[in-house]
Amino acid sequence: MPNIQSKKKRLKQNKKINLANKSFKSKMNTSIKKANNTKDVKDINYAVSLVDSAVSKNILKKENAARKKSKLHSLTNTKTKKATN
Repeated sequence: MPNIQSKKKRLKQNKKINLANKSFKSKMNTSIKKANNTKDVKDINYAVSLVDSAVSKNILKKENAARKKSKLHSLTNTKTKKATN
């Protein structure tokens, strides 16, 4: 436990931010899993929007988000290919 007042405050802030980030990441991962299972366009779009939000909140790095989004969009493409055949 820190002795300096500013360090105490920073520790408290970090715990709060960490909890919020963990919660958001869990929500995002759950939506990605749901999109993978259902392959519904609505679910995929929601998952992509959450990934974009994670990048803007600095929870994910850009390249990581691009990889996740690419994988999600490929689900959409395979669904439309199956529908046209």
